[in-house]
Amino acid sequence: MNNHMNVPITREEAERLSAGDYIYLTGTIYTARDAAHKRMQETLDRGEELPFNIKGNIIYYMGPSPAREGRPIGSAGPTTASRMDKYTPALLDMGLGAMIGKGKRSKEVIDAIIRNGSVYLAAVGGAGALLSQKIKKSEIIAYEDLGTEAIRRLEVENFPVIVVIDSRGNNLYETAIEEYKEE
Repeated sequence: MNNHMNVPITREEAERLSAGDYIYLTGTIYTARDAAHKRMQETLDRGEELPFNIKGNIIYYMGPSPAREGRPIGSAGPTTASRMDKYTPALLDMGLGAMIGKGKRSKEVIDAIIRNGSVYLAAVGGAGALLSQKIKKSEIIAYEDLGTEAIRRLEVENFPVIVVIDSRGNNLYETAIEEYKEE
């Protein structure tokens, strides 16, 4: 099923999604990779607030290449999500609406997705140049010293993703394999 959604998303919107749904996101999403997640955890450990409101928002696991002239961002493909797994359950418990990445997630992350009614979305790896065309604005909002791993606020329009793990724990990486075997 194809869905056009504005972000941030509510828990109710996330709970209506099913593994395998195609979604086109429009609105604000944030980027954060390994180093930024480590910094966010250190920030929380000090009792300080994160550099953006996590509630209902989406983190895209991406570190862009430099922007070409006239573009807000360079190639913007997803990175492997499992590298953020040790930080993700706490962010989901704080109200993170969804994550975008590629690859499988740990049992702890899947349990936190179910517990919090959120979703894990995948962007197509290797399509970073095409995905960047859906990004209309990019602004570093925190940890500029991290370079490509700085946290960015992105304005996206019809950004294509697929629901990989839905709020009920259905996992496209597992069900797609079974469906393939049956054919």
